[in-house]
Amino acid sequence: MAKQKVLVLYGGRSTEHEISCRSASFIFKNIDQEKYEVIPVGITKQGRWCLQDAGQVFNNQDAVTPLVDSGESLSLLDLFENPHNESMVVIPVLHGSYGEDGCTQGLLELKSLAYVGPGVLGSAIAMDKVIAKKLVALEGVPVVPSVDFRLEEWQRDEALLLERMNKELKYPLYVKPANLGSSVGISKVKEPNELKAAVELSLSYDDKVLVECGLDVREIEFGALGGYEPKISCPGEVVARSEFYTYESKYQDKGSSDVVIPAVLDQEKAEEGRAIAARVFKALNLHGMSRIDLFLEKGTGQFYFNEANTIPGFTSISQYPLLWKQEGFSGSQLLDELISHAHKRWASQRALKRTY
Repeated sequence: MAKQKVLVLYGGRSTEHEISCRSASFIFKNIDQEKYEVIPVGITKQGRWCLQDAGQVFNNQDAVTPLVDSGESLSLLDLFENPHNESMVVIPVLHGSYGEDGCTQGLLELKSLAYVGPGVLGSAIAMDKVIAKKLVALEGVPVVPSVDFRLEEWQRDEALLLERMNKELKYPLYVKPANLGSSVGISKVKEPNELKAAVELSLSYDDKVLVECGLDVREIEFGALGGYEPKISCPGEVVARSEFYTYESKYQDKGSSDVVIPAVLDQEKAEEGRAIAARVFKALNLHGMSRIDLFLEKGTGQFYFNEANTIPGFTSISQYPLLWKQEGFSGSQLLDELISHAHKRWASQRALKRTY
């Protein structure tokens, strides 16, 4: 039988470019090469799409996969309009801007290609932390008290916004770009005199900012895998030894944080968290895969929604594959499941009437 074509998109125009390359390394290392013909396509930081040498990619599977910029952009017409590509599945392992926010998903929808992960709408709303929190709150899931605003509002009403945050929110505060991941641009603010600089740092990465109260919490995460009614994994816990779970804690300094899988929770609390994760997944119109991150307040035992990652990290130390490893899925089996659900969603979409 002919091998199933799987196109892996990685790199991208994002602050998480390097993490995407590391996630691609995990995929290249774990995908079943007897079953799939893997087509690696790297996207440079300048936005050029470059076909990579599959032999080189697989020979470097234990290291950060080098993205080779040929200096020429790959023709998307040649890539996506080949009549033999109808059965191809795309794995867009593009964390952050232009990959996780619905942009790439829109292109793949236009080309009628099957792809792993949520569609355009789910990707876009989950990427925007402000919109995601508001939708989840409408479903009755608690969210941390916050204030959000755009660059234009800050430029016009800086003093009023500072006054509002100081009045409505309790320190410490976490100041975040609304549309980034991997803790890029996030600051923990302990005193009012630190707030302005933290806001301006976040605004250098995004034109919308979310400022949240810093509660005394545990960070509990769940993996979701499946269609619109997914399986939810056991809980995992991130224990950061620094001020919070920074970019360096996640990907560089292995001694600055611990990932505990399964998290130490009693069965009732674990099931409560699973149920909330499933509600969040449905509220945000997600599909295929996501990692749902919750806060568990230490004093009250109250769960709060933190964020949903629709293309979670796939590095060797990332929680998403580790959560499913705990549930009995090898890296190869996890990728099989994701590809299968991509096919099912594509077939369902193809069956819909597009003419009248």
